[in-house]
Amino acid sequence: MQEHHSTCNDICLPGYRRSGNQNIYCCYLCVPCFAWEFSDGIDMKKCETCPEDEWPNSRKSACLKRPLDFLSFYDLIGTLLISLIFIFFAFSIIILVIFIKYRETPIVKANNRNLSYTILISLMLCFLCSLLFIGDPARGTCLLQNIIFNLCFVVANSSILAKTITVVIAFNVTKPHCRFRMILRKMSHVFVVICCIGEFGICLYWITLHPPYPARDSVSKPGILILYCNVGSHVIFYLALGYNSSLALLCFLVAYFAKKLPDRFNEAYYITFSMLVFCSVWISFIPAYISTKGKYMTAVQVFAILASSTGLLGFIYVPKCFIIIFRPKLNVKKIRR
Repeated sequence: MQEHHSTCNDICLPGYRRSGNQNIYCCYLCVPCFAWEFSDGIDMKKCETCPEDEWPNSRKSACLKRPLDFLSFYDLIGTLLISLIFIFFAFSIIILVIFIKYRETPIVKANNRNLSYTILISLMLCFLCSLLFIGDPARGTCLLQNIIFNLCFVVANSSILAKTITVVIAFNVTKPHCRFRMILRKMSHVFVVICCIGEFGICLYWITLHPPYPARDSVSKPGILILYCNVGSHVIFYLALGYNSSLALLCFLVAYFAKKLPDRFNEAYYITFSMLVFCSVWISFIPAYISTKGKYMTAVQVFAILASSTGLLGFIYVPKCFIIIFRPKLNVKKIRR
């Protein structure tokens, strides 16, 4: 720290404070204020601290408003993410329209088409819920963003798991019109509801006792005020995420062992890769999320939502759409002799 010596007639300019000299009563030192302090007068005995949303100017003679750091709609990263959100959302709508139009074809009817619709709609909501993470953090958006995205993902993951289990069980039922097949289709929806109840309970406990809220961080980046959503409880945050990841991991294991079943429209092979992408994205998300601050932390979470949702959409539905549109001759039941 540079010190400026003064005599009895000198003065300390703004940005400095007086520091007494015990040896000579009439003399003192002019000491610069610290980086977070200011002094706006002459011969100030002490420097003042700026308010939380302000920071000293270069001369430390006044306080200026801190630049706000959050993932804005008008930021380059925010604009790019919004573009990706609407592109993937439109892509999922196109796939849903294709599936509805060709709903009576074998490839759509295979492995429970109602669950296919459920997965598509939940993925569409996953894309849209990413918008809650962009913009100035508010109480409403902070409360909803993680809750909605976890609930949307649990619907998608539990539906995919139900489809995979259906493939395994249905393969062991030889009669095509067996009554057990009808019961199995109904039970798959019950299974989805049961899986969703677990995540719903976690989220209900979360918003009741430890609700997320908008917060400010004035320490991590000097001179910048970070606006972000505090998750309320990191334990519950990772618990909700872990519940979804556990369903995805279980689905991956079931699909992996079912991928070689000799079914013409067995989608377990594609589900295996989609779950592998999903688990890889969220495993890599944790260290990236912890090591970033400000808008980049939020951007990492949005990117993880988009990447995992796109992985599910691409691996499960794109191959089917390719057959429906470009290889319709393959979209027929296998003729048994």
